Amino acid sequence: MNPLLPASEPTPSTDQGRWFVAEVHPHAPALKSWLRSRFPRLPDVEDIAQIAFLRLWRRQSQPGTAMPRSPKAVLFAIARNAAIDEVRHRVASRTDAVAETGQLHVLDEGSDVPATVSARQELEFLADALRGLPTRCRQVITLTKIYGLTEKQVAEKLGISENTVRTHVVRGMESCTEYLRRHGVNRK
Repeated sequence: MNPLLPASEPTPSTDQGRWFVAEVHPHAPALKSWLRSRFPRLPDVEDIAQIAFLRLWRRQSQPGTAMPRSPKAVLFAIARNAAIDEVRHRVASRTDAVAETGQLHVLDEGSDVPATVSARQELEFLADALRGLPTRCRQVITLTKIYGLTEKQVAEKLGISENTVRTHVVRGMESCTEYLRRHGVNRK
């Protein structure tokens, strides 16, 4: 039994098991290092690496699948995709969390109640404006404005150009500003 695979995975052929141990597993340290440098804010690099190994294993377990010429390149591509999936999931979760803050109804006793209510309404409008953006634009705005990532980091995480990131930021901010203006929120 291969300790690198979950017990629920099919038993590998001897050739496939040897190939995996000889050609794929030695890249684990380099893969984890690369993931840490490419996705520095992703806390679970070990999990992403394991997902990549598992996806490659499953891919190679399909009948008739040829062994890749460059297992390292395939492994790194799979890991990149898994990391991007994780980033997208986190962005979606973060956007949902921002959207749900409007459902909180807790006031600080010492606070200015009208100002607090007004701020909460503005936050609800902002969450609505974010939900109205196209998915990719919402992801870019969330990563840049909520997480504080640079355009370069966002471009790398989402696999798009920095110019595309800038375009999404401009369009997204214009759209959100217009939405807020239409709803009477005029913060300067």
